[in-house]
This record gives sequence, structure tokens and C-alpha cells, in this order.
Amino acid sequence: MRLLFAGTPEVALPSLRTLLDSHHEVVGVLTRADAPSGRGRKLRPSPVKALALEAGVPVLTPHSLRDEAVQQQLRELAPEAAPVVAYGAMVPPGALEIPRHGWVNLHFSLLPRWRGAAPAQRAVLAGQRETGLSVFRLEKGLDTGDLLATAPTAIGEFETSGELLERMAQEGAPVLLRALDALEDGTAVPVPQDHSLATHAAKLTPAEAQIDWTLPAEQVSAHIRGMSPQPGAWTLLDGARTKILGVEAAPEHAPLPPGRLEAGRRQLLVGTGTEVLALATLAPAGKRAMRAADWARGAGLAPDAAFHTASQDGETA
Repeated sequence: MRLLFAGTPEVALPSLRTLLDSHHEVVGVLTRADAPSGRGRKLRPSPVKALALEAGVPVLTPHSLRDEAVQQQLRELAPEAAPVVAYGAMVPPGALEIPRHGWVNLHFSLLPRWRGAAPAQRAVLAGQRETGLSVFRLEKGLDTGDLLATAPTAIGEFETSGELLERMAQEGAPVLLRALDALEDGTAVPVPQDHSLATHAAKLTPAEAQIDWTLPAEQVSAHIRGMSPQPGAWTLLDGARTKILGVEAAPEHAPLPPGRLEAGRRQLLVGTGTEVLALATLAPAGKRAMRAADWARGAGLAPDAAFHTASQDGETA
């Protein structure tokens, strides 16, 4: 089939590569406009645009798909289907009608669970041990279209949402390809979603990323992993904000008061509302991420050092 691929960030690259290597023809790529990046704030192409240009595929970066001139450009490409992976913009009704097989979206949850902008992150935050991938047809509603394919995947005990997304991006590429193949050969069986089971995956905010160390260890772990790498779960130490980016297996240890730190030779432990957690990675204020144990060795922590617990005084971002 003739395909118009729509996507923008790194997680879309495995799918684009898979489609470029398939028997389908990628006749164009739709992505977000170049954005400022880095210290110099220079305009840089999206990862999808860079790959498309390398592959010699025409690239469109419209500010809006509602523009009739833009929709005419899409019609001239004559796509039969438009696979979508994290494009980052709504597709209006006029554009939805252009490919005869529709716009086919790869979503990083098992729909109807976690419709919205941060499905993998919300699954980790919720403490789920399993999530999955869904391929569905776009329609007017938010992630409400008929399902064309699904594939479950486990969430590792210490896996962050960033690591999960990276892995799911790889796992999702062949799932998307199989759905497109089924549309092409007429074997696709669209399955309506059960809207009564829907949950919303709102974008993560720095305000909700603050850690409450009085919660049970399992919930604190899920919070840290779900917020990593962005916006990054954070806490205060002596008034300075520290991001906690990962946890790891903790040894047998007596409970510590919530937020209390104990630095060992190989690990940094912290108290929660239940058992201790072992912190794997953190980023002190104004510094890059580093091993938590390495930071602790150079931090000169006092014997009673503790991360601030927001629930004690209601402090927020």
C-alpha cells in the first residue's frame, strides 16, 4: 500500500524503519515543525524528519492539518493508509477521510485503558505489572476508534516509563505492520472498544512529580519510575530540589523513617511508609544524573539526613 507516515519523536523511529523496509511504499512523512533544542536553542528537525530525509522520503511539517491547502497536498500523495506513531497533533475530519483505509495509530497501552498523552507513564504510575500495545483507527474522539491489533507486554519491577516506552517502540513496529498487512489483504477485523472501561492518561506535570515518602514503598517506587525520565520525580534536601530517576533491588534492612537517608558502600537507602527503597539514579540540583551511591559518597550527608516529605507541611511545586 501507499503509506503516509505521521510521527515525530524517537519512539516513532522503529515503526518508520520497519515500514521503509517493508513491501509497502512510504510516499510521504508528516511530522512536527523544526523546534529549538540544546543550549544554543537552534532549530532542529524532529527525529522522524531526520530519518525520512535520510531515506529520501518527502516530508511535510504543517502547523495545522485543518488548512485546505495542506489537505490537498495529502490528497496528491494518494495514500491508501496513514500509520501514526506519536505525531503530536490532532487529525481533523477532513484529513481523516483522505486515505481509504484511514489513519492507523500505534498506541502505547491496551485500549481503552489509558487513552491520552502519557499511556505508558500512567501505567507505571498506577503500579501495573502489565500493559501493552494497541493499533486502532483514528476517529473524532480521543483514542476511541476500533481496534485492529493488540499485544500485551510485562512491566519490569524496576523498569522506568522511559525504558518501557523505548522497548514498546521496538515491540510495536511489527504489530503496526501486521495491522497494515491485514488491511491490505482484507483480513482485518475491527473490534469496537468498550468505552465503559476507559481511563485517561493525562500529560505528566512537574507539580504532581513531587515524592511523598510517607506512602508505601511500592507506591513510591511506581511514582519514581513512572515520572522518569520526564518530568522526573523530585524531592527536597536542605531546600534544594533533587530528582530521583530510578530504584533498584534493596537488601534486607530495618525500616527507616520516611525520607531518612542511609548511605552504604554500594547503595543509598531511603525510608518510606513501609520498607526501605534503594535509589539507583538521581540528579542533584543543577547537575546531571548519576549513580545515587556515588552521589552519597561525595555529599557528606549528616547522620540524620532526610529528604523533605511534602505531606508534612503541604508544600507543592
